[in-house]
Amino acid sequence: MIAPLAPSIARQKILAGDRISPDELKELYYAPLPELGELAHARRLQKKAPAFGGRGDRIVTYIVDRNINYTNVCNVYCKFCNFYRTEKDADHYVLTHDEIDAKIDELIAVGGTQILMQGGHHPGLGIDFYLDLLHHLRAKYPGINVHGFSPPEFNHFSEVFGLPLEEVIARFKEAGLGSIPGGGGEILVNRIRERISPLKCDADAWLRVMEIAHGLGLNSSATMMFGHVESLDDRIEHLVRLRDIQDRTGGFTAFICWTFQAEGTVLKAETAGPYEYLRMQALARIFLDNFDNIQASWVTQGPRIGQLALQFGANDFGSLMMEENVVSQAGASFRLTVDEIRHLIAEAGFEPHQRDNWYQLIDTPVPSPTGG
Repeated sequence: MIAPLAPSIARQKILAGDRISPDELKELYYAPLPELGELAHARRLQKKAPAFGGRGDRIVTYIVDRNINYTNVCNVYCKFCNFYRTEKDADHYVLTHDEIDAKIDELIAVGGTQILMQGGHHPGLGIDFYLDLLHHLRAKYPGINVHGFSPPEFNHFSEVFGLPLEEVIARFKEAGLGSIPGGGGEILVNRIRERISPLKCDADAWLRVMEIAHGLGLNSSATMMFGHVESLDDRIEHLVRLRDIQDRTGGFTAFICWTFQAEGTVLKAETAGPYEYLRMQALARIFLDNFDNIQASWVTQGPRIGQLALQFGANDFGSLMMEENVVSQAGASFRLTVDEIRHLIAEAGFEPHQRDNWYQLIDTPVPSPTGG
């Protein structure tokens, strides 16, 4: 059976730069993959071509950062996670300042500018542990952005510390937190979250953290992990909720999606492949018209699919991922150097440029079209 062409009204809206509805997005899902790629790329050009002195259509960015999992102790036992440990496990840990410093020193040696710092839901760490760590990092590494602590962690902190979310986030920002990652988003539908991570915060709580953070001047990313027990309608609801909050706050810097990685996890589901990944990334780029940036997920899909994702709406190649401990435990083990990332971007026909968390270029300046 030959897949139908994209609905003409939706196609016209996309090419005109107009917003499409959730129902139109659902219809688009069944269009041929190459056509979805074409429409997603058109949306990418609408968003990015004016950037960087009018050269945004040619540029693909990446960031040199490092994941630091400051602890692997977690008491929410997500079925899709093979990384967490309990305090009774022999290999549980909490990193010291010296151990974290050593990782940052290695990052700086390769030109890195940011750490992505996340842990589990450790029931025994108080607020002083986190504030002391943030104060230490800001004092010792003022040039390193701390992109840290996902919304489920903040909900956990609020409960453990006995403090309102607003106060916790504000105190973390004052201590040195620079931005918040979109971890723990999974699918923002409570029926699905109850199946795969019943002890983690619900969708409303996840979104509330982001809205509070944006109101305090902290930007964040947004994510989606799909290809497990959710339906197409669930994926669309997830995207609708992200688009709605972005309309209100404008605080999301980027969207990143990836497929569930199943190896060694409790969750048993038929996982999605690269075609489904490219389809969903294209649909997200088309629907999330108020997001400036879409990041390719080569860490889970592999470098060649990550490269192909640049033709399906992505304008960013993501992170060097100098260290990654979570999805690698579930079977994703791809690694790249900065030179390899730059080669893959150039090979796809784009200019590679290193960026910071706010998508400002920090490598060779890009000349204006007039050469000035």
